[in-house]
Amino acid sequence: MIIDLPSTTTSQVNSKLVRLREEGGAVTLGRVLTLVIVTDDGTKTEDAIDAANDASREHPCRVIVVARGARKAAPRLDAQIRVGGDAGASEVIVLRLYGELANEGASCVVPLLLPDTPVVAWWPNEAPAVPAEDPIGQLAQRRITDAAAEKNPIRALEQRKVGYTPGDTDLAWTRLTLWRAMLASAFDLPPYEKVTEAEVSGEADSPSTDLLAAWLAGCLRVPVKRARASRGEGIVDVRLERRSGVVELSRPDGKVGALTQPGQPERRVALQRRQVRDCLAEELRRLDPDEVYEAALRSLGKVVRGRTTPKAAATSTRKPARAASGSASGAVKAKSDGGLVTQVGDSPMDGKAGAKADTDGKPAKASAKTAAPKSGSKAGAKGAPKAAKAKAGS
Repeated sequence: MIIDLPSTTTSQVNSKLVRLREEGGAVTLGRVLTLVIVTDDGTKTEDAIDAANDASREHPCRVIVVARGARKAAPRLDAQIRVGGDAGASEVIVLRLYGELANEGASCVVPLLLPDTPVVAWWPNEAPAVPAEDPIGQLAQRRITDAAAEKNPIRALEQRKVGYTPGDTDLAWTRLTLWRAMLASAFDLPPYEKVTEAEVSGEADSPSTDLLAAWLAGCLRVPVKRARASRGEGIVDVRLERRSGVVELSRPDGKVGALTQPGQPERRVALQRRQVRDCLAEELRRLDPDEVYEAALRSLGKVVRGRTTPKAAATSTRKPARAASGSASGAVKAKSDGGLVTQVGDSPMDGKAGAKADTDGKPAKASAKTAAPKSGSKAGAKGAPKAAKAKAGS
């Protein structure tokens, strides 16, 4: 049931709620919290209400939607009350504010809050730079934002880091739950070795990819590179380097992932991109500060950024190296687009030394005769390998 109250006041909205309670029964019993949705009035408002209705089936609550309309219009409050099948397991109060009232959302929300219940504020689209300092954010114990829904997701994530206050969280972090669970479970299987370095690749504007790389950098305390994937949506691939080999979790199609690690068969896991309603329901399960999210934000500065994944860089940018004249040993350097440099040292093998790099970046043998200076005497030819051996061991 939907009841429209045009050009009304919060007192009239409260009175209507009381009459509905008397006519239809105690509809507010069992409400565990008040969810305040702050957004601009438009087409995306209904998407946020639908997500809240689905989440309310797990967390019965009162949903108050603050939909800010045109600022240049005359001050007006249009309200709408939704109960029953149109409100899921909650009751929805939509407040459309126009004119000067558009900036007074907190004053309109306070009279409608459920008594003795926590308050959670959610910005499904654009959010303030510091949610805890927003008037509605000051009323809430938990403040939920979504950096992925902003115009510049990466810049928004940096703002979350600067303005973080205990109680803040972001749906870009909630989307990592399955990834973090799968990566943690990979270490429950042998070999039990430490990770030496890691790489996370995904879309260039994916804040979840940045947060996952920061979480790994903070937990593993190893160098973590954040690369841009050439295909796929969101997070695409995670590679963890260990002494025995690479642990890789890949999801190129956005639905099914593949976990591979040395000594184990490849496992296919469900890694479908999570919807907003599922992430919102998960965040409503806890009302205490998320210390792990806070630590991940602080570790964003430890992540090294690159352009492409090492696989693409190795096949496209590595060139053969020349052997140094007059010496049968040297160092071969190959540089990728991501700024990673690999050095391969030479070692004498069967009287021959030197090195060259093929297109795959693998060291190959090079004849010492091509590197040694030409000599007309046999002694000069025999002495070249010995000189190469002495220099290679230095």
